[in-house]
Amino acid sequence: MEQCVRTLPYTINLADSFVKRLKGLKFRKEQLVEEGLWIIPCKSIHMCFMHFAIDAVFLNKEGRIIKTIEGIKPWRFILPIKNAYSVIELPAGTISKLGLKTGEMINLQ
Repeated sequence: MEQCVRTLPYTINLADSFVKRLKGLKFRKEQLVEEGLWIIPCKSIHMCFMHFAIDAVFLNKEGRIIKTIEGIKPWRFILPIKNAYSVIELPAGTISKLGLKTGEMINLQ
């Protein structure tokens, strides 16, 4: 079985410190456009103080997609995802647009 490794055609910013993870995309006024935020470590997210919807792609430690959630609206909560190690927050509609699927590997290095 061939393993699918995907790269994302967007600029992906890294949030890997306490302060960067705490800030995330909160209070940002403009929607994401061809960019995303990779929060590491992270197994759950909230949309408090957000002004737009996003897609979320949860990855395990190996970078494999274990859960995708589309169109998460402001003031919603995503409970912890089992085996998640990080999440990529992307513009709403990205999961469908790029055809991202559970089980695929994402190359972010």
